[in-house]
Amino acid sequence: MMRRLSRPRLRSLPFARPRLPRRTVRLRLTSLYGGLFALCGAAVLTVTYVLVRYAVAPNGGVQLFRYPLPDGQAPPDGEPMRYDAEAAAARTREALADQRRAVLDEMLIQSGIALGVVLVLALALGWWLAGRILRRLRTVTTAAREISANNLHRRLDLSGPDDELKELGDTFDDLVSRLEASFRAQRQFVANASHELRTPLARQRTIGQVALDDPNATVASLRAAHERVLVAGAQQERLIEALLALARGQAGIDVRHRFDLADVVTEVVEACAPAEVRMRASIRACPVSGDRALAERLVTNLVDNAVRHNVPAGWVEVTCGDGLLTVTNTGQQVPADELDRLFQPFQRLSRARTGRGLGLGLSIAQAVATAHGTTIDAHPRPTGGLMVTVAFD
Repeated sequence: MMRRLSRPRLRSLPFARPRLPRRTVRLRLTSLYGGLFALCGAAVLTVTYVLVRYAVAPNGGVQLFRYPLPDGQAPPDGEPMRYDAEAAAARTREALADQRRAVLDEMLIQSGIALGVVLVLALALGWWLAGRILRRLRTVTTAAREISANNLHRRLDLSGPDDELKELGDTFDDLVSRLEASFRAQRQFVANASHELRTPLARQRTIGQVALDDPNATVASLRAAHERVLVAGAQQERLIEALLALARGQAGIDVRHRFDLADVVTEVVEACAPAEVRMRASIRACPVSGDRALAERLVTNLVDNAVRHNVPAGWVEVTCGDGLLTVTNTGQQVPADELDRLFQPFQRLSRARTGRGLGLGLSIAQAVATAHGTTIDAHPRPTGGLMVTVAFD
């Protein structure tokens, strides 16, 4: 049986393929500067050569020797004088042509040498100038490489003229600021969500454990314990639904559809009209583009928040039209410096826990508004309560 011989592999030698320098932006800018300078220099040299060549071109109207001689003058020796003058003129013209070619060739050679020397100087100057221009860009690159989730507080704060590189640095700082705010909000959200979910779970476990440990448990006591467990489970379900709505609002909208916001507001007002609060509505046609289910969640949360945080015999006014949704309500005084905090997840006007909500209503509404490309504008009323406005496109 014949064995198939394998071809031995040749090791790649270090000198076999020389490594080319990395094509950095600085190298490309220097090459661009040098190339443009070489083209411009060659163009100037060509134009100068053509002009000089035209300037020193022989002029046929100029006579080196005049023949025949003027009247009254005769050549001393007759016809040979005419032959010698024409030959001398021909030799002179040939000598002048040779000198002109020599001058043009010398000018071309000297100009080429000068262009080469100046091109080398231009490349060196372009390399230095490109380095100066890209120095701040290297600062941005170094900072972007060093910044991580643990030191998002760092900023570039580029100095210098207000040019494109400074604009890039300022944009990078804004991006890092948004990332820092997002990471901070995410950590706070995770902490608050774990706390909020832990409370009903602990209540369920306590209720069930107490019911099981009671030696004198009856059907009535067990039923009451199960009802309390169901109440805690319903609270968990509401919390999970709210968290899912918040996550969906923060994820944005992939496909937009046209719908009438007035229909959504009408359905929400009819469903949320309580007996203890007067509900006033002024609804007109309001075609918008977006996600109808998320818009319904936004309107529901705003109206529910206005009803929940109202006062006895208070009122809620909802207006819709011309792309604007406004929900105004009576209620307790809301400090202006507390508004930003109220739009964060799990934040309430009173920092102590109350049974009046999950603290997610306004944050979900803001997330839905952001997903629709708009923002929520909230102002406290002088007599108490809020006026919240959402402007749809």
